[in-house]
Amino acid sequence: MKSDTPIIKTTHLSKVYITDIIKTVALDDVSFEVNKGEFLAIMGPSGSGKSTLMHILGALDKPSSGEYVLDGKNVEKLSDDELSEIRNQKIGFIFQAYNLLPRTTALKNVMLPMAYAGVDIPTREQKAKEYLEIVGLKDRMYHTTNQLSGGQQQRVAIARALSMNPAILLADEPTGNIATNQAEEIMDLFKQLNHQGHTVIMITHEEDIAAHAKRVIHIRDGKIVSDTKTK
Repeated sequence: MKSDTPIIKTTHLSKVYITDIIKTVALDDVSFEVNKGEFLAIMGPSGSGKSTLMHILGALDKPSSGEYVLDGKNVEKLSDDELSEIRNQKIGFIFQAYNLLPRTTALKNVMLPMAYAGVDIPTREQKAKEYLEIVGLKDRMYHTTNQLSGGQQQRVAIARALSMNPAILLADEPTGNIATNQAEEIMDLFKQLNHQGHTVIMITHEEDIAAHAKRVIHIRDGKIVSDTKTK
């Protein structure tokens, strides 16, 4: 379901952190496009710049120079309120640590972004149930997070990321805290969601996880060193 319409376009992105004595170049002249419906893995070792790039792609940080266009909008020119709206409605975040509310049901965790967006309670409960069913947790929606396995918690996080029907699913080391067999199940779920038309961008340092994507960008020392279509 990939189209030739870029949903992401970065042009000469750089990110420099300056302290009193040290200047650190985290990203150095990074340019690439992501079309709607792609499944992209961004790989690199620790300190390569991939986490910095993820924060910029997620509108959590801004580049020192260069341009980032997300779904037709130049992120650099957006206000804090507009950035907040983009993060809530355009991007579904999936984190390594799940970032779920503890001792709260799966259902209420998935409802949370919709509550922030002002969606009425009956609608957000209905949609949360639908998304939990999509990720295979129909029979676990009333379980609290501490009653779920790591893989199940990540499925709740994916359902929560889907709840606002975002243009992009942005996953940061999504299998880092779960067992190998559960990791494979999560990757199968990402492939299913991508097949349904979701754009998936995944940050990882694991070759076997990146192998599930249809395109892999390797970053080293803040630069793109390869950009390969794998399927």
